[in-house]
Amino acid sequence: MAEGRKLIAENRKARFDYFIEDTYECGIQLEGSEVKSIKNGNLSFPDCFAEIINNEIWIKNCHISEYSFSSVFNHNPDRPKKLLLHREEIKKITRKVEEKGYTLIPVGFYLKDGLIKVSLGVCKGKKQFDKRAAIKDRDINREVQREFANKLRG
Repeated sequence: MAEGRKLIAENRKARFDYFIEDTYECGIQLEGSEVKSIKNGNLSFPDCFAEIINNEIWIKNCHISEYSFSSVFNHNPDRPKKLLLHREEIKKITRKVEEKGYTLIPVGFYLKDGLIKVSLGVCKGKKQFDKRAAIKDRDINREVQREFANKLRG
């Protein structure tokens, strides 16, 4: 990642289950206790997805745990959260998602200059044989790395 960025959470399951064709950097509309909770790493989004409703993009199934040091007026952990994008980007994303098989998946959350950003991916689902091929490639690369390390050791 570039200067001024700190990775908070990454959705590795999305990289395994989907082909990520485009990614967009989005702001996210949060409440104060949500920001503090995310900065502490209390974020879970394995089944998270994004939806376009009335030319606005909303993240659903993203669980941000309650901040333990806040008052009685805490946030709802499972509420839908609005993503902040330019109108032209939303139109471009809408055209892409209307094609068959495409969906919006949050790929990662990170801090950029003190602000929480979401990396939103336009994704197409992988078939079972694609997943098996990815596992096979990963195993082959791991074996090559082991052999290389063993040769270096002697």
